[in-house]
Amino acid sequence: MNIENTQSQMRKGILEFCILSIIRRGEAYPSDIVEEMRAANLNILEGTLYPLLTRLKNAGMLNYRWVESNSGPPRKYFLLTEKGQDFYKELEKTWTELSEGVNALTSANNKPTN
Repeated sequence: MNIENTQSQMRKGILEFCILSIIRRGEAYPSDIVEEMRAANLNILEGTLYPLLTRLKNAGMLNYRWVESNSGPPRKYFLLTEKGQDFYKELEKTWTELSEGVNALTSANNKPTN
């Protein structure tokens, strides 16, 4: 079994939640999202991020606005819509349930049953 593949699948499963968590705090520019994810040791490429942002926007979870830049083309900043905020709350609830369950099963207090 390939550990890298399993690790990648685990990361993909929480990617939307992490990105929405960043945007939920305020408008976010894609390269800032990438930097914040990297700082949290959750590396993501812009080539992965942009299609995900587009999909979330098309689903009504995100909106964006253009901001003029002093050093290049205008920048697209993303923000959560009301639908996106509701979606985030559901993801947060699911994450809490999952993380509590995983922590309960993997905690040091659980000893092997053999």
